[in-house]
Amino acid sequence: MRAAAPPYRGEGSRALWHVSEDARLSRFEPHRAPTALTDEPLVWAIDTRHLPLYWFPRDCPRCTFWASDRTTDADVGRFLDGRRSERIHVIEGRWLERVATAELHLYRMPERSFTESADTAGYWMSREPVEATEHTTIGDLVNRHATAGIALRTLPNLWPLWDAVVGSTLEFSGIRLRNALPHP
Repeated sequence: MRAAAPPYRGEGSRALWHVSEDARLSRFEPHRAPTALTDEPLVWAIDTRHLPLYWFPRDCPRCTFWASDRTTDADVGRFLDGRRSERIHVIEGRWLERVATAELHLYRMPERSFTESADTAGYWMSREPVEATEHTTIGDLVNRHATAGIALRTLPNLWPLWDAVVGSTLEFSGIRLRNALPHP
């Protein structure tokens, strides 16, 4: 299993969340997500520790990474500015304004029917329909990153960095990379 991301400032207590740009959700039905590795219909949620991976508009491609026990000091120096506790999120510069102005809806999920993914720390699945127990709206996502102590960086193209991160000893998550500009 991928090692969990490090804690962030203001993290709060553990909970399960679904993040959306849609303010009208309340019930979540199991379905096969287009990007899923399984055909099984599921409801997906993310835990509080990994929630910042979704502080972006849905279609925004992002490269996120952090150290684990197996990360070498050389990779900590190369990618994390020498700080083993650092979390870095990188987007293409063309997305920065959309990230800055986006409004997201966080739906808290009841934990009873969820099980954690065996492959990826922080991701949870339910095989049953789920009713959200809480709805919170967030914005100012650039400042939210800064307040949490998570570096948000921009690059013209994600692929050179992504290729280097994947080839390193870091833990990582690449989300919506199919929406990134083409590999140079």
